[in-house]
Formats: sequence, C-alpha cells, structure tokens
Amino acid sequence: MLKRKIPWFWVAVVLICAAILVNLACILFYSPAVPANTENCKFIKWVDFTVTEEVMEQTMKLDIDSQKAGVKLDWVDLIAYLAAKYGGNFKRFKSSDLDTVVEKLQAGTPMLELTKDMKYYDYYREAYGAVLDNLVGNYKIQTTESLEKGTVEYEEKYGLKAYSPIAYGYSFAHYDDFGNPRNYGFRRNHLGHDLMGSIGTPIIAVESGVVEEMGWNRFGGWRVGIRSFDGKRFYYYAHMRKNRPYHADLKKGAVVKAGDVIGYLGMTGYSNTENVNGMNVPHLHFGMQLIFDPSQAEGANEIWIDTYQLVSFLEHHKSPVERNDDTKEYYRKYAFIDPSVEALNGKIPQFATP
Repeated sequence: MLKRKIPWFWVAVVLICAAILVNLACILFYSPAVPANTENCKFIKWVDFTVTEEVMEQTMKLDIDSQKAGVKLDWVDLIAYLAAKYGGNFKRFKSSDLDTVVEKLQAGTPMLELTKDMKYYDYYREAYGAVLDNLVGNYKIQTTESLEKGTVEYEEKYGLKAYSPIAYGYSFAHYDDFGNPRNYGFRRNHLGHDLMGSIGTPIIAVESGVVEEMGWNRFGGWRVGIRSFDGKRFYYYAHMRKNRPYHADLKKGAVVKAGDVIGYLGMTGYSNTENVNGMNVPHLHFGMQLIFDPSQAEGANEIWIDTYQLVSFLEHHKSPVERNDDTKEYYRKYAFIDPSVEALNGKIPQFATP
C-alpha cells in the first residue's frame, strides 16, 4: 500500500503557523490565567502591575518589622505569593490571606515550599520584583538635630528609600489615567501617569539611578529619563518647566540619588519647536518602563506599567527641599546616603542597547 505524501506547501504552512502561535504567546505573554515565563520565551514580554497601595503598605510594614525578628520577610516575595494566589487580581485581596502566609513563614516553612504548587509564582516574583526590588532597604539619612546645628550626622535606617516624584510640601492631584486615549501626532494610549500641580514645583528622583535621557521631545517637551542601577526600571519625567526645566546639577550620564531634585513641573511639549508650552494644564507626566532584555529598551517591545497605585504609595514618603535664594535652585533638605550608590565606587553603569 502506497503512503500518501503530504505536499511540502502544507508542511511549510503548518510550521509557519506554529511559529506564529509561539511568538504570539511570547508577545502577549501576560493574562491573569497564563502569565508564566514559558520555555519558548527567554524573558518576560509583558507585565500588568495591579498591586494596590494597601497591599504595598501592609507587606512593606511586615518586611520592615521583621528585620529585628528571627525570620526576615521580603515584601516582594509576599506580594508575588498573593498575586499567584489571586491570578494577579488584587481586588480579591484579604488581609487574612496575608496573615496566613506570614504565620507559616514565621513557623519555619520556606517560601519555596509554600509556592511549589503555584505555577506562576516565579513569574510574578520576577515581574513585580522588576518594579519594586531595591525600593526598600538600608540607607543613612541626616538627623534633624544635626541639620539644626548646621552639621551632618547620619542615622542608619531600614525602610522605604524611594520617594514621591513630587517634593514634600507641594500638593498634586491625580487619577488613574493609564491607557486613556491621546491624539497629538497620532492616536495612541497614554502610557504614563499625570500628576497635576503648579508650575515650578520641584520634581524628585524616585530612585537612585543614572540619567540616561535628557532634552526635548515633541511629545514630552523637556523630559528626563533615569535608569535604575540594575537596569530594569526606566523612570520617565516629562512636560517640565519652560526656560528652566532642569536642576542646574543635572547632567546626562550622571548619577542621581533618590530624593534629589532633578527639575521643575511645567507644561511643555506637543510642539515640534523647542521650549513651547503646548499643554493645557501644568502637570508632570511620570512613567515607568520595565526592561528585561535590551530589545525592550526602545520600539514596539517596550513595557510600560500603570503607576497610579505606586504613586499613591510613594505619596506618604516625600523628600523635603529648600531653596537657595542666590541660585533659585531647590535642593534636598536632608543629606542621604544610598548604599547602592556607594557600591558603584564611582563607576557609572553601562546598559546594553538594542
């Protein structure tokens, strides 16, 4: 009996379709049901950051309080556990679920054991770790007493060492506008978070990092891009003030510390001409891009997350500033030492580009 041969054309079609399906799975990558980093995807392609302010507050407090206890807790581990339990839907969050996992950890059961049957725990730990790792840790801050005496003496602390993008003493209004439509230039989704404030409000570096981008962009006006030292977070600050958008000390390629003043709120942008107020309302456009692979640094593969809950969380930790009347520049009020900056030993991190 002769075996029927399958035409090479249909073999090629099947192979191409299979490749397309694999690539689609990698590109789409995240859904509450299937967020995992599969064997065919070498790095994460999408993150939907849905962690609430409440969950960040509770887990961070547990982390901080545990540093003096026998069993140290990691807030990102706890958040990843809850995400795996809820499928990324934090509307299901119950404090009792957090209490239960903490009790088990404190009783000696390792997180590896607790999550062995959670298929997507590793994905959430990596994805949410890219957002939150290094925001809590050790640091040194100038004491109020030494500030009043005109000296610089530090106290060591463990806790939140990231700051609100708006300086202490300055108010702002915001709502969750991530994904809203924008029409200037072309129709697109808003991939950031707008903080409405007054022109001249000091803008703060949320995390220590390297100034990677600085200058004019017709969409963002005067803007600054700062990359975290681990290379995973790119903070984007846009629509800064006309004429004097940046702090005088800010330079491309320089290291800034969390809490430093980097510039001033404005309404520039939406113009091909530099230094134009093209916006209708003064505000800071604040965005966070996640980078798991150099190919995601620019172009169609970029990952931008909704930072509304994160900004609300950071609003409780603002950097006090003071004005130099001679230069009219604002500076952070309390001297700050970040171990991650000291660890650089003066060497500026170099990041791979696509």
